[in-house]
Amino acid sequence: MEFVIPIIVLLVIVLLALNIKIVPQSKAYVVERLGAYKETWQTGVHFKIPLIDRVAKIVSLKEQVVDFPPQPVITKDNVTMQIDTVVFYQITDPKLYCYGVERPLSAIENLTATTLRNIIGELELDHTLTSRDTINAKIRGILDEATDAWGIKVNRVELKNILPPKEIQDAMEKQMKAERERREAILRAEGEKASQVLVAEGQKESKILAAEADKQSAILRAEAVREAKIRESEGEAQAILAVEEARAQAIKLINESQPGQAFLTIRSLDAFEKAADGKATKIIIPSEIQSVAGLAKGIAETIKSE
Repeated sequence: MEFVIPIIVLLVIVLLALNIKIVPQSKAYVVERLGAYKETWQTGVHFKIPLIDRVAKIVSLKEQVVDFPPQPVITKDNVTMQIDTVVFYQITDPKLYCYGVERPLSAIENLTATTLRNIIGELELDHTLTSRDTINAKIRGILDEATDAWGIKVNRVELKNILPPKEIQDAMEKQMKAERERREAILRAEGEKASQVLVAEGQKESKILAAEADKQSAILRAEAVREAKIRESEGEAQAILAVEEARAQAIKLINESQPGQAFLTIRSLDAFEKAADGKATKIIIPSEIQSVAGLAKGIAETIKSE
């Protein structure tokens, strides 16, 4: 008997220790009492009644990712392709998650496959390949609405791969290659056109500049010739003016010296001599000059005889 009480105490301590539960962060415990849902334990320390309460399910509250295998779908233009999806979901109500649907992940997978087939069936191949964001948004909206009753929130859906048949892939590659070659030809033609335009504009500007240079050169030459003629005319005018001033000065000096008739006559003879210049065959000399010439000749012969 003396060992019974310590054993009972030890069993009670062990039983209490086994029925004290500590719920970690981002976890939730669904507790049943006698087979019926009792409550959901959140983070902290909890105690359950032995043999009456039990933890039915431990639920993770983190966002989870599930990658579903490729599903065969048929487009509007009867092209069969394989599409696999990735679903990001989070459990928001552990009770509904446990009792709302049997095997929730399998339900999400099947719902995703049927929704994907319905959406792709309304699209053609080209539109399917270029409308990933639209398809993702439609699938996410349908899944999120359907999984509310299961305590699940679908945050995001992504089409991971779209795999059309091999012959379609070959045709698409040829089409892409032809499109790239067409763009390359267009770019090359536009480049050659731009180059020719630039060359033509350069030649045009060069000719314009050459014409402007010729024009300016002609203007400068004309101005130089005009200035030279002006300077020449001014020089001639100054020379004539100097000659006339000298002549006037000479006449003035002659007049001031009051020359006699004989001097004037001799000057007249000099003028006739210059006029003849050894080339005239006949010169008419006035009578006044002839008498003076005879007098000069007589004086010269007298001087010679002496």
